[in-house]
Amino acid sequence: MIRTIIVIVAICLYILVIGLPFLILAWLTGNTDSLYQVGVRGARMGLWLARVEVEVHGREKIPTGRAAVFMPNHQSNADPPAIVTVLPPVLVMVKKEFFRVPILGAGMTARGFIPVDRRNRERAIAAVDGAVVKLQQGYSFLGYPEGTRSPDGRLQAFKKGLFIMAIKARALVIPVSVSGATRIMLKGKPVIHPGRIRITIHDPIEAGKYPLEKRDELARRTRQAIMQGLTPDERPLSSEEIMPD
Repeated sequence: MIRTIIVIVAICLYILVIGLPFLILAWLTGNTDSLYQVGVRGARMGLWLARVEVEVHGREKIPTGRAAVFMPNHQSNADPPAIVTVLPPVLVMVKKEFFRVPILGAGMTARGFIPVDRRNRERAIAAVDGAVVKLQQGYSFLGYPEGTRSPDGRLQAFKKGLFIMAIKARALVIPVSVSGATRIMLKGKPVIHPGRIRITIHDPIEAGKYPLEKRDELARRTRQAIMQGLTPDERPLSSEEIMPD
């Protein structure tokens, strides 16, 4: 618990002392690249303080020169900071509640992160449409096809929004397996434990080859790739793969 408190306090101070000046700089210059890198360094600092190691496989499969949607499974609050330290600069589909966090929320807004309201279908569709425009402009995205953290670390059924987004933008889909993050920080438990997160990046999938009516096939292919990088106790018990529209 002491480690958890140290990590939380350090991150809050980092956001205030380092993040705020770079946020102001981004407002003044209109350039958020330095602000983004400050965020990545803050993620690395938090992982280091928590004694969390990040093991990466398949880094060479990260595409260059193409907009992509990176789709990892979501085991805990420990995996997003681990993933952003591995990926090239990305925009992120973020639960709208995080935009209320002082400084952090303003920084995400300035960078162009897209808030997702999972309880409002119209706003969720609008978020997807906004992301399509950004993808077509060449920006890559990080999004979680499960929509939320797994309660037990096992892969959950996928929602369809990210796959519709990738198909409409004719972007690449990059399946990403996250293994071990549940043992770092279980959903609903605020305690952070030291450990190792293994991230496996899989071969890109051309979403543009799938018509919208075949989005479930794209989702299943992505899901099968992600499962290859999971341990048996992280694979789903249920046969349910895709959530209905």
